[in-house]
Amino acid sequence: MAKAFRVLGIDPGITNTGYGLVVETGNLLSAGTHGAIKTSAKADMSDRLAVLYSESKKVVIELEPDVVVIEQLFFNTNQKTAIAVGQARGVILLACNHAGAQWTEYTPLQVKQAVVGNGNASKEQVQYMVTALLRMAEAPASLHACDALAMAICHLQSRRLRELTGT
Repeated sequence: MAKAFRVLGIDPGITNTGYGLVVETGNLLSAGTHGAIKTSAKADMSDRLAVLYSESKKVVIELEPDVVVIEQLFFNTNQKTAIAVGQARGVILLACNHAGAQWTEYTPLQVKQAVVGNGNASKEQVQYMVTALLRMAEAPASLHACDALAMAICHLQSRRLRELTGT
């Protein structure tokens, strides 16, 4: 029997950080634990980052992924949002380091292309494809968790392509 390869996707955000485990066994993908880490908008930023660090570290330790995939920061027009997401990414990467987890990153464009085949895909299209590819009975309740599952799928597709091409 083929060894299962476990990929944990993380969609960083200061209010909602999605996470989702995808397990590849042979050529089959299946969804594992997924959800969101939430922080209160009323809390001090340092407290929110502390919660995000401790909860993401706990998720990484409990789920024991072979690799963690985190969304690469992209610049949008809202600098305040970009800075907060950058801070969230920083504490998540620190949590991965402290949990001894290897990590990699992909851009939203790469994820959409790998999962849907279109870099301009809508959230609904990504949600539909994630649900179909993972043979889930229903779509993940959280769009953040769905994005995290999509990141894990992207990594597995990229890994498979590298194996086939020898690159």
